[in-house]
Amino acid sequence: MTKKTKLNDSSESADALKVRLDKWLWAARFYKTRAIAREMVQGGKVHYNGQRSKASKIVEIGAIIKLAQGVDEKTITVLNILEKRQSAPIAQSMYQESDASIAKREENSIARKNNSFFAPHPDKKPDKKQRRELLKMKSS
Repeated sequence: MTKKTKLNDSSESADALKVRLDKWLWAARFYKTRAIAREMVQGGKVHYNGQRSKASKIVEIGAIIKLAQGVDEKTITVLNILEKRQSAPIAQSMYQESDASIAKREENSIARKNNSFFAPHPDKKPDKKQRRELLKMKSS
């Protein structure tokens, strides 16, 4: 009788490992839960090689994934495939973000900071009467 041995994720070849897109996004720590990753893929917030795809799409090394994460949009290249969620340094080694994507995110961050600097900030919260006046003004 032969004894089956279980291979570690790190020793498995990436070619033999087939991982769904939603599971890979979760394992790479782009989304906190797999359900959120699935919703983002189904909602069209994730593009695999330039096209909308299903959550069941099998991820391949070298694929380009464009995804929305909060207000930011990232463009990444798949470098490694793991099925299970690992520590953050291992997860970061699974992909590489493009230089253009990093530059665009930094530009957007600076623009958001500048916009919030010029936005009016009240000293205190509006009371009941002021809230009603604001709602009345917004609705008209």
